[in-house]
Amino acid sequence: MLTSQRKQLIREKLAAEGQVHSKDLSAYFKVSEDTIRRDLRELAAEGHLQRVHGGALPASSATGTFSERKSLKIDAKQRVARKGVELISDGQVVIIDGGTTTSELIKQLPTDLRITVVTHSPGIALGLIDHPAVEVILIGGRLYKHSIVTVGAAAIEGIGSIHADLFFMGVTGVHPDAGLTTGDYEEACIKRAFSGRAAETVVLASPEKINAASPFAIGSLSLINMLVVEDGTDEEWIRSVEAQGVSVVKA
Repeated sequence: MLTSQRKQLIREKLAAEGQVHSKDLSAYFKVSEDTIRRDLRELAAEGHLQRVHGGALPASSATGTFSERKSLKIDAKQRVARKGVELISDGQVVIIDGGTTTSELIKQLPTDLRITVVTHSPGIALGLIDHPAVEVILIGGRLYKHSIVTVGAAAIEGIGSIHADLFFMGVTGVHPDAGLTTGDYEEACIKRAFSGRAAETVVLASPEKINAASPFAIGSLSLINMLVVEDGTDEEWIRSVEAQGVSVVKA
């Protein structure tokens, strides 16, 4: 079998099964594990998968530039965002992460909703200017231009003085085994810090994030309380998430 044929079959198995293991692939194709690891390295470099210990997971497509991600699965993002708004009540302190799905969330907020929003995203802060009843606290720090959010020691310090009711966490991957992942190390640190300052953490997961993984771990699924997904999401996958103590809400 040609290398290109084997790599294509690996991609097909990954799409069908949600993960692949090097040892199993080695036996299936009757080649060495070194050969399989080389295949996985090359497929990862091409953006087709995310390597993990012992194998690979589907790579998230939610790791492009902000402008690229804005138009990705926009209808699904709007649906999960509308469901997310239903979780917010007057008088709450709500942390809103940066991202394209959370950008849809603030568009759905009622204009008379009285809450305090804490964010490290200048874009989220600017998007709330036309909401006169929303007080905005913008966390400072070094601007990470890829995601248009602040990161670094100053951001972590600012987060430490918050006690919030809700945190809407942005992720690029949600996987029962790999947990919650994102594409940048410092962003992962910020997300963990925010989660530690909120009574409840919610993830709005559009389809491209489900059963996918990115290079940097935010934490296990136990870090969140609720996951909002589209109606029609695979029921077996939902059960595997709920088994880890996460409430799943369908939009």
